[in-house]
Amino acid sequence: MSDPTREAAFDLLTAVLDRQRTLEDALDGLAAMDARDKAAGHRLAASVLRRAGTLDAILEPFLKKAPPVPVRHVLRIGAAGLLLLDTPAHAAVATGVGLARARGLAPFTGLVNAVLRRVAEAGPAALVELDSPRLDTPGWLWTAWVKSLGGTAARAIALAHQAEAPLDISSRAGATSPGGVVLPTGSTRFPPGTRVADIPGFLGGDHWVQDAAAALPARLLAVRPGERVADLCAAPGGKTAQLADAGAIVTAVERDGARLARLRENLARLRLSATFVQADATAWRTDEKFDAVLLDAPCSATGTIRRHPDVPHLKRPRDIAALVAAQDGLLDAAAGLLRPGGRLVYAVCSLQPEEAAPRVAAACARLGLVAAPFSASELAAIPEARTSDGFLRTHPGMWADRGGLDGFFAARLIKA
Repeated sequence: MSDPTREAAFDLLTAVLDRQRTLEDALDGLAAMDARDKAAGHRLAASVLRRAGTLDAILEPFLKKAPPVPVRHVLRIGAAGLLLLDTPAHAAVATGVGLARARGLAPFTGLVNAVLRRVAEAGPAALVELDSPRLDTPGWLWTAWVKSLGGTAARAIALAHQAEAPLDISSRAGATSPGGVVLPTGSTRFPPGTRVADIPGFLGGDHWVQDAAAALPARLLAVRPGERVADLCAAPGGKTAQLADAGAIVTAVERDGARLARLRENLARLRLSATFVQADATAWRTDEKFDAVLLDAPCSATGTIRRHPDVPHLKRPRDIAALVAAQDGLLDAAAGLLRPGGRLVYAVCSLQPEEAAPRVAAACARLGLVAAPFSASELAAIPEARTSDGFLRTHPGMWADRGGLDGFFAARLIKA
């Protein structure tokens, strides 16, 4: 029984878990196939990545010894269909056996058949006894979140990671987006699975995709019409669009040529203008001094796991040290671009403490910058995100009744 959806999911899991490719890159690399099958395969693979720890715990009692890695992928896909996606038992078992055969694992079809039948007999009730949030979260991430945010927040984050994220958009000034829910921070939210092209005005350039938390750093920079602003590490361009739509004169700096091309295309669709510079922001030099700089720095991206469930499988604790060094270098460069009295907003879509407040403290000590806390009124729309130090800290467990948020940290610094 051939099933292109499960074959696509298997190939995506193999790319992410075995070859350490991002899910986005793996999706681009899939062979030409029907768009609906490709989307369904992506959804199935994402479900496995979100719940891999739980799925392995379900499978473990039915395995006498660890199966080869490709066979485990087949079993995870079958178990995800049975327990998470309401696939009928006969279909899940049959497609699991068919997938094993299609991927050259014929000697293991008996094992796949037997194990998936046992999982089907156990049913969703088997999930009740498991601590799924803990099982689905790598130990080093769980420990870091408990230490920095507390156990309650860590569990809320892990619970939020189990579900597909909603679709958030930002809009040009004056544009409306019928059918969505306007959030307190100004973003508009649509249910998970919404096709962005179906949103009225999107194709015409009135809206762009941007998580509600990701929209906050540019808003907190509070640019005024005519101000000269540098947006460092600018692609794909959501924050550049916010700054340009607010009337700023924006210079968007991006190192990667392909990402810069995407940034240009996005701004062109939105009918917004900026000056584009392909350069490593740490090495870029200009005689111009800016009124404000937005630095959304490369980071571990652990705040985006809801949207990128491959992140926990690709990141390691050792990655953080290199990212921190890069962030410090970018902060040095950003400070050098500011005029006296100019302001800088530093942001990362990370939940890791090392990438947050310590980077601000080190920058202030090293560069003569002064931290300027966000006031309660500036964060009145989301007061729970204001830390005791006046920084911004969102995490996926916030706004659980509304569908959650990406995890972001942001701070404002002033050049003395």
